[in-house]
Amino acid sequence: MSDDYSGVLGAFPYALRRSDSRLFRLYAAVGGLLAAALAVFFTFALVVTVASTATLSGGTITFVRSVFILFGFLVVAPLVAPVLFVARRHRRIGGDATYDTWLGAAGVGYLVTLYCGAVASMPAEFEVGGQGATTRPEPSGVAAPVVEALYAVPEALSWSIPLAGAVVILLVHRRLR
Repeated sequence: MSDDYSGVLGAFPYALRRSDSRLFRLYAAVGGLLAAALAVFFTFALVVTVASTATLSGGTITFVRSVFILFGFLVVAPLVAPVLFVARRHRRIGGDATYDTWLGAAGVGYLVTLYCGAVASMPAEFEVGGQGATTRPEPSGVAAPVVEALYAVPEALSWSIPLAGAVVILLVHRRLR
């Protein structure tokens, strides 16, 4: 078995083998699967967009297609960043359980912000399958105050929630490196 890794895909098993932090290893496994699933989702979304706009021409259409690629990268990159940071640190300097744990926690925090951003971006009324207008569910239960606060975020600013989670990953890396 090699003591090194090559590329993004090799960094995941390398970081999983090298880290002593259970939280980080859990994040690396879940985050890796979610990153792969989101990459497939964005690829299919791009294919559907290209297929539905294939007969159209113009700068705006090509811009929309490139925004899909950019948006997919901006969502997936922070998911893989903690694993890449830990793998690089283990390869160059050696292991540090504190660094691994904090990056795992920041990665889990990013997963939470992705979900919160999705909730905040949900419009008050939307159409599902041409069945007419449907309203978003009313918040209930223990998380009702959090959901109400997320509903209060303007849809145009919902992207800022996952952005904050990505910035936290970068700040944890810079602080502990």
